[in-house]
Amino acid sequence: MTAPVSTSTSASERTGVRSVRRVGLVGWGAIGRVVGRAVAEGAVPGAELACVIDNRALGTEAPAPQLGFDEALAHCDLIVEAAGQAVVREWGERVLRSGTDLLIASTGALTDEALAGRLLATGPGRVYFTGGAVGGLDLLQAVREMGPLTDVRLTTTKLPATLEQPWMDEELLHRMRTATAPVEVMSGTARDIPVKFPKSTNVAASVALAVGDPGRVRVTVVADPGAARTRHAVHASGEHGTYRFEVEHLPDPGNPATSQVVPYAVLRSLAALAGKTGQIL
Repeated sequence: MTAPVSTSTSASERTGVRSVRRVGLVGWGAIGRVVGRAVAEGAVPGAELACVIDNRALGTEAPAPQLGFDEALAHCDLIVEAAGQAVVREWGERVLRSGTDLLIASTGALTDEALAGRLLATGPGRVYFTGGAVGGLDLLQAVREMGPLTDVRLTTTKLPATLEQPWMDEELLHRMRTATAPVEVMSGTARDIPVKFPKSTNVAASVALAVGDPGRVRVTVVADPGAARTRHAVHASGEHGTYRFEVEHLPDPGNPATSQVVPYAVLRSLAALAGKTGQIL
């Protein structure tokens, strides 16, 4: 799913002419490699990979020139972020001020309401996020238009090693490392959890963006040594209905903190932005 969080209109849309999207990809990790190679091979009609931005020297590994951010903004009309929340915080507003659109994979950054507000207020570029590893967000957005969802809960279950964080004390780390059954690691709101798990809880932020209020979404993070698949279960209810979504994904073999499906969700969002027709948006 591609969900716009800004409503400004580009010159090409005003004139009815859509040109090829020149894409700058930030990050050459588990997500970026899949996205970058697919775009470079022509898998996304209407999009071409103009450059890759990464703080490591990639040499011939990248299928497009490796540029710095300032150079990329001069060559691209869409930046795809696949490198973590810090990139959104440091570069998001600058990208939008340049007139370049921004597609965010690390949605956890947007639970910082001050940052989200600044991104919404910045233009002429537009900001979008991709739902990543969870479904049902379009339905939650539709229900939200009828009235608030009064009870929204998300339970995320992952392998213990993928959830370890520098702030954890020895007691919690020991419980996680020696667990033989699921262990609740932390609970809180979608405003709090993505800050504590910046590489593992973008789903919490995506649900919060769909619901429209990070404080309304209660999140529980569970470490399970038997979790061969990453699980996300969403329960939501309001006066208009009750909704339940549950997904299980294989983790990416190179980065188990990320589900294998995430880069393909980014590609689908990119296809929507590039003007692909005949799909559900």
